[in-house]
Amino acid sequence: MTKKQKYTAVSLFSGAGGMDIGFDLEGFKTIWANDFDKDACETHRLWSGAEVVHGSIEKIDLDSIPSADVVLGGFPCQGFSLAGPRKVDDKRNVLYQYFVKVIEKVQPKAFVAENVKGILTLGGGEIIKVIIREFSDKGYDVQFKLLNAADYSVPEDRYRVIMVGIRKDVKAKFEYPLPAKKRVTLRDVIGHFSEPAEDEILEGGFSPRFMSRNRKRDWGEQAFTVPAMAKQVTLHPSSPDMVKIDKDLWKFGEGRTRRLSWREAAAVQTFPEDMHFAGKLVSIYKQIGNAVPVNLARAVAKELYKSLEESK
Repeated sequence: MTKKQKYTAVSLFSGAGGMDIGFDLEGFKTIWANDFDKDACETHRLWSGAEVVHGSIEKIDLDSIPSADVVLGGFPCQGFSLAGPRKVDDKRNVLYQYFVKVIEKVQPKAFVAENVKGILTLGGGEIIKVIIREFSDKGYDVQFKLLNAADYSVPEDRYRVIMVGIRKDVKAKFEYPLPAKKRVTLRDVIGHFSEPAEDEILEGGFSPRFMSRNRKRDWGEQAFTVPAMAKQVTLHPSSPDMVKIDKDLWKFGEGRTRRLSWREAAAVQTFPEDMHFAGKLVSIYKQIGNAVPVNLARAVAKELYKSLEESK
């Protein structure tokens, strides 16, 4: 049973809408969303009743964005990621400034922004300070915390920084959600899945980077982070264990080795099992890997809803 949707939300860099689905299930209603990825926008339209605008946020008229109680988003994080180049002057790093501009324009009661943990140490920790200061200058009390999605009913180790801002005059007190009492496993979410169809799984293409470390978790564990690159998606728990043969060099064990199908990856990200994704296979994997896990978003949304209700 989901809460009655009392609060409206607009979503920036929303992708397929993992965060938006989580918030919609906990008393919020996404009325407007934006992303640069055409397929992700179409996916969002398939499940939501929001106005979904495809295109760069840099080119969108801010006056066209409706007023809302909450602004959601995960501004592009490739420049912040520990998995890739970490450039302080990466152009993608400054896209958070458009998030700030939207906050200033919409003046929501609160905002929630998600990012990779690399943002905490970029520029020796100075970048996160600048970002917080800019939001604070717009009239928001801001806090952030590094959360692991596996602690919130997501069968995946996925560390993300969750930043929450409350407009100072709202005087709401937000508390981060406590970890669930029990972790969800791969068996819990994909153990009942049948063998995937050929068009649901990317075969082959295991690069030296892929083979540089273990890529398999067992049924009773949580998956490694689901990545946006299809070729980097980790192995299905039915695959044989990988064997380490040298430093940064592993090989597959005997037997059939395969990646998670896109449906399995989506379930790991806690999207609804009947979720439909637009686009071709590589695009679908990308949308899933870029998403905020739905159950992590739900946990945060539940606490924010409580905060807003108690501030009345």
